[in-house]
Order: sequence, then structure tokens, then C-alpha cells
Amino acid sequence: MRVYQTNQIRNIALLGHLGSGKTTIAESLLFVSGGLTSKGTIENKNTVSDYMDEEKIKQGSLSTSLIPIEWADMKLNFLDVPGTEELDNEIKQVLNIVKGAILVVDGTKGVEIGTLRLWKQLTAAHVPTVIFVNKMDKENIKFDTVIDDIRNKLGKQAIPFLWPIGKEADFEGFVNCVEMKAFVFDDKGTKKEVEIWEEKRDKIDSVREMLLESVAETSEDLLEKYFGGEEISQEEINQGLQHGIKNGELIPILLGSATKNIGISNMLDMLIEFLPKPEDLKPLKGINPKSDEAVKRQTLSSEPFSGFVFKTMIDPFVGAINLIKVNSGSIKTGQEIYIGNTGKTEKIGALFTMVGKKQVPLDEVVAGDICAVSKLDDIHTNFTISDPKNPIVYPDVKILKPTIYIAITPKNRQDEDKISNALNRLNIEDPSFETIRNKETNQLLLGGLGMTHINYVIDRMRNVFKVEVTQEESKVVYRETIKKRVEAEGKHKKQSGGAGQFGHVWIRFEPSTEIFEFHEEVFGGAVPKNYFPAVEKGLLETFEHGPLAGFPVINVKSTLYDGSYHPVDSNEISFKLAASLAFKKAVETAGPTILEPILKLTITVNEQYVGDVMGDMNKRRGRVLGMLQSHEGHVVEAEAPESEVLSYAIDLKAMTQGSGSFQREFLRYEEVPAHLIPGIIEKYKA
Repeated sequence: MRVYQTNQIRNIALLGHLGSGKTTIAESLLFVSGGLTSKGTIENKNTVSDYMDEEKIKQGSLSTSLIPIEWADMKLNFLDVPGTEELDNEIKQVLNIVKGAILVVDGTKGVEIGTLRLWKQLTAAHVPTVIFVNKMDKENIKFDTVIDDIRNKLGKQAIPFLWPIGKEADFEGFVNCVEMKAFVFDDKGTKKEVEIWEEKRDKIDSVREMLLESVAETSEDLLEKYFGGEEISQEEINQGLQHGIKNGELIPILLGSATKNIGISNMLDMLIEFLPKPEDLKPLKGINPKSDEAVKRQTLSSEPFSGFVFKTMIDPFVGAINLIKVNSGSIKTGQEIYIGNTGKTEKIGALFTMVGKKQVPLDEVVAGDICAVSKLDDIHTNFTISDPKNPIVYPDVKILKPTIYIAITPKNRQDEDKISNALNRLNIEDPSFETIRNKETNQLLLGGLGMTHINYVIDRMRNVFKVEVTQEESKVVYRETIKKRVEAEGKHKKQSGGAGQFGHVWIRFEPSTEIFEFHEEVFGGAVPKNYFPAVEKGLLETFEHGPLAGFPVINVKSTLYDGSYHPVDSNEISFKLAASLAFKKAVETAGPTILEPILKLTITVNEQYVGDVMGDMNKRRGRVLGMLQSHEGHVVEAEAPESEVLSYAIDLKAMTQGSGSFQREFLRYEEVPAHLIPGIIEKYKA
């Protein structure tokens, strides 16, 4: 693939609700542009972008694929992004580096929950967007109804640029209302201009009028012309459309059929015409890692080189492959780069682009383009590479934290070591999942944004690293404490001939707000100072396993205030054991109880589900703290016991028809209601 200059490049996210046809559109883009001689299908498991085993089995995208298209002396880097909200971190990374997006709408279904979710993210990221109504050849599509649905749910700035010719199986093309030309397509996607039929003229004129009004609103001069009845030239229309789309004042609605290749070439032309050029973008801001000074870079090849790693992929044979957006300057094979996040310097080996999983060599890549590098183990997602003489680090893309955890164990014992290596390597590819070794419950926990996400990680472990695991529910990590102030004696005495053991303490135990407190109030040397650390250590070790269900003991203040010793037989171990005996006596009357972890939940839902979410939170022994509005919807802030929300990621989906999302974080421990304690003791002692 030849070198394209900055003004010849567009980077475009390909987004849509599950099943809207993104992957088929990617196939059609490659086919129509000459990148493929025949198209693959999802059913045949031979598409370019869904090439992983996990994607073939699921028949849906699970990882972002790069699809570069050469068209009309331009290069368009399409990024086919998974549609499921559980892989939202993929979307966040992509939206950070593109300045254009296609939002695919299934013409048979209209605006779906996933469409709305993606639209909110595109709006928040200020990414100029084109809507593509796909599957126009399917049955029972009423285009007027689809347009109304889009404009009512996504905004009145969404304007149809095209109008269909024919419907269902007879759908064959459209009228371009920007140029006022009609086109029909053959099965290879080649278009032929035809006359606009008279019976379509009234409808086309009304759509054209809507378009002109939207164009006029992009500038005062055009608005004056429009209301003055003056004709607006085609050049002025195009300039107005460019301005409106770039600023989010206009969202073009295009249409077609990816399976019949209708509308694909037209979409490519319009993306080139109306999306902003990389060189038109605002300067990118970063920090000089050597001086901590703010630095800016323009998306120009004349600037010093800088690039941002937005995705890392693990290949079992090649190792890590990093996808890089070149933000400024240019990069060549063998070039020396500075890794701002680590301070290391490396040399670029092979430089290439990806077409799905296929690697296509590149000699040079300039500002605004996307490339890939391999065999650089010191860089991964969110890292910045730059010219060693002009270093810069760009801000990280903040990733979402796991919302659900499951325990995993290897099916084969000999895979114990392999499982850690597999998870560590996959975590480089996907930093949004988390693994925790919980020593208290002896479980290895895998955390993700939902079961689709977790199962994807497990499938990758099996397919890439040949490690199979079993799943079970994660155990809640409780704590134990006391509710009353008590005093207790602990005496350890052992005589068995020769040197004996003797330790004797009186300790006061009382509730505290601190995790652990130890004080001493010994007078007259009843317990020598050199044994105080042994008493404290004895309590710390005893507190590791509480008296009720074996959970660690917290929030206890212990005060050593009296005791005795033997000048010969006393030693550290004796006072450790004496302290332990004192606590075991004390808990009999100190009101021992169990504490449970309380989480803060930030739940984002559409307005119609707010009442359901609040009611459900009360059933989970939760407390609703308040509610606020964000660009993504209504945000309910609540607190709830962890034991009540172990499967909340699944339950919230069911409650909100898949539209709700949440984040969780640990807040504190609180006492478990008395009637639940016996069940916890029984479960965990077993």
C-alpha cells in the first residue's frame, strides 16, 4: 500500500447495534473498492473483520478490526467496533482517535437501544457522524417511519440526504437530494444515473427543501439568501454541509443494502466530501515527560513525530501487535522512537497496516494515518511514542472498571502456572478486565463488564493459550468485629522440665473506627516494655481469623493495661499466646458480629426505568443517595451490600432492556442484619 498524505486520509469508526450489519458493510466496502474479489459472510464465518475464532462462533464482533480502504485517491481507515456495551472500552479507545463515524441503523428495526447508547457516546466525544440505514432490501420497511424514528430519538439535525428507489426485493437505488440525481446499482455496486421519476418529484422536492433549510442555518449569509428567495449554489450547499457536519449541526442520513452493495460507493464519496480532514483538526494537547510542560502538536507531517497506541492485540505466534494513530510528523521502518510512559528508547521494526488479520507492509506513515507495529514489548494500549528530541505524552483514555466478578479454576491442575501467564498477556490486549487472587476465600476472581465480556476472555484463554477453566460464583469477603467494651485475662503457662513458658496479660477490647488499634497503659512494669510488640503481634495474628466464620477481625481497639511475667520463663511467644487467649475469652461477651462490604453504585438508565431501578435497589437492602442528569441519561447514585449485587450487571440489563449500565466501587463495611448472620456462618464455615 502506497504512502498517503495527511489531506488524503480519513479515520472512521463503524458502529451499530448488534446485528445491524456492520461487518457486512465492512465486507461490502472492501469489495466495492476492489480490496476483495468476493465477499465473505457471517454465516460462512469467512469475513475479513470477524476473523477470531470467538467471533466466528458468536457470529458477532468482539474486538475492533482495522479495515483500510483505497478509494478515489484517498485512504479511509475504517474501524469496525463491537456493538455490545460490555466492550465499551473498545469504543472509547476508537472515538479518541477518529474524527468521523458511521452509525448503522437496521432499516427493519429503526433506532434500537444500542443505537441510542452509541449516539450518546458519539455526541459526548464530538465526533462528526453519518447515519447509514442498512438492509433497505428487506421486507416491511417504511422509510418515512424510519426517518421519523431517527429524528425523534437522535435529533432534528438528522436529515435524509437520499431517498430510496424501489422497496423490499425491488430496492435498487436512491435519489441523491444533495445533487438532485438518481442512481440505480448492479450486484457489484456499480451505479448508473437515471431520471428522477415524476411520481417521486414532490417527495424529493420536500426532502430537498428540508436539506436546503438545514444548510442555510449553518451561516448568516446563506440564511439571508434562503429567506430572500435567492438560489444557493451547489458549491455553497457542499460548504454548508461540510461546516454543519463538522460541528454536529447536521447528521446526514444515507441508505443502502450492504448485501446488495447498494449505496456503498456513494457513502465513500460523501465521507470524503463532508468529513473533516485530519489537518483541519484542533491541535492535540500533551505533556513533555522530561519537563512536565504542556505541549501541543498539529496533525501535520511537518511537525515532530508522535503517535498514540489505541489498541494492543496478542497473536500467539507474533506476540503483541500495536495499532498506532500517528498524531504528528511521520514514521518509517528503523526509526528511533521515545516511549514517554517509560522513558525508554526503541527502534521500529516492521511497519504495516492491518486488513482484518492480514498484515500489509508500509514504508512510511504520515500524520493522520493509522499503522501497526510488532515486536515492541515495551509499548501497549494508552502509551505514547514520539521523536526522542521532541518527547510528548498524550492523556490516557480512562477505561471502565469491572462490574461483575466470577471465580475461575483451571480444569487441569498442570495449567495452574499457564493460567497466570495467559491472563497477564490477555490483560495487555484488554486492560478493562481484572484478575484478583483472594487469599481469604482462596479464589481467583475474573472481573469484567458483563458475562459476554468475561466469557470472551475465557474463550480467548482456551483458543489462544489452550487453558480451560471452570466458573463458579465469587464469594463475598466479610469481616468480623465486636460491639461491646470488655476486659479479659489471658494467661499462658507451661512447665515441662527445663525452661518453661509464662505470659500473663489483661487487655481491654472495645469498638473502634480504625481497622486496628493497639495501646498500652501498663504501670509499674507489670509487663516489661520489650513484650509489648509480642502482645500486639499475637493480637494481629489472632484477628486474621475471627471467631464466627473465620473472617478477619477489624475495628477493634485493644489496650494492654496489666499482667505479670516470670524473670526466667517469660518470652515473646508466651505473651503472643497470652494475648490470643485474652481475645478468645473476650469475644464470648463482646457481642461479636459480621460486617459486610458496602458498594457505591453509579447507575445510568433512561428516564422510563428510573422508578424500577430505585424500587429494585430498596429490595436489595440498598439506599438511593440521589439522582442527576448526564449526557448519557439519568444517573442514580446508590449504596448496596455487595452480596445483593453480585449479578447486578445481568439483572440491570434485564430490568432496562439492555440499556442500563453501572460502575461500582468499595465504600466501607457495615454490620450485617442479625437474621442473616447464621446463614453466612453456615455457608462459610462449611
